[in-house]
Amino acid sequence: MLITLEETRKLINDGKILHIAADETMLAQLPQGKWIGGTTPYFIGDEGGTMTKEKLFVSVIDYAEDARIAVYGKYNVFQIVEECYDNGLTMLIMPYGSEVAAKYAKSAPDVEELLMHPTIGWISGYELNTVGEAKVFDGTTGASYTDKAVVMYIKLPEEKSAMINMINIFTDDKTDPVIRFEDNDLSVTDCTVNGQKVNFAEYIAKKGIDPKMPLVADYNGSYLNISIKAVDEGKVHFYAPVFRDIEYRFATKVDDYAAEFRNRVESAGARNPVFSCNCILNYLYGELEGKKTPPYTGPVTFGEVAYQLLNQTLVYCEILG
Repeated sequence: MLITLEETRKLINDGKILHIAADETMLAQLPQGKWIGGTTPYFIGDEGGTMTKEKLFVSVIDYAEDARIAVYGKYNVFQIVEECYDNGLTMLIMPYGSEVAAKYAKSAPDVEELLMHPTIGWISGYELNTVGEAKVFDGTTGASYTDKAVVMYIKLPEEKSAMINMINIFTDDKTDPVIRFEDNDLSVTDCTVNGQKVNFAEYIAKKGIDPKMPLVADYNGSYLNISIKAVDEGKVHFYAPVFRDIEYRFATKVDDYAAEFRNRVESAGARNPVFSCNCILNYLYGELEGKKTPPYTGPVTFGEVAYQLLNQTLVYCEILG
């Protein structure tokens, strides 16, 4: 729910367990309490998509038996698989462009224990077209960080469980060329296309590929996106890393991005998600300003976490039982 600073302060002072997304100027004015926060001025509220620096998006974690908060750097972020509750939900926020986010993005697919513990979260950001700085906040101390991950471990009642899912409008065409990369990286120069080494930026230009269309990898029928951030000086930069030994293809072109996104949201079938977040690229390309996506409300992000880092998706969590 999008609420005022005073309403948020009251929830904190009442001892509520909270997840908060807002502009840094709002988060910095909050009292200490049991909350975590990340910066973004973009949201999907009950009234639709909006950009505001005057309100905060607050999720009340009223289904928790208990919760505790921790802060990690790039060297110990995967302690989350050791310190979470046996029956719980791990919620994390990492700043865009930080080393901890890059470490998590590159290494999470190799941490098998992650899949045994429901883990959801997002990459904090800032207003586009500005020289901004993404931050996360530990509400227990009021401290903010540009280079740490803030994590909330949520303990669920014995009869409850967390289920994490995503909405992705993209698939691939199996007849398209297979693209492979030599390393796990956020920026690349070369790749192989059907086994032939090429400069990836030149390949994109020569083929006239729309950079709104991500690379997709088919993980046994589940498609994961790698979105293009920029193409410059012979290099291609991504919002999440590509991985060696994975087969990629460009996503099949979506003729009406906004319509396709609305169709997928309407058919997803979630009843009462306790948390959701949506990618800034969906917000822009899906023309979500002023548009509602019920029942999915929450921050608009610079990356989504459903166990591992994702792009151009909507991720959400439901509590079952």
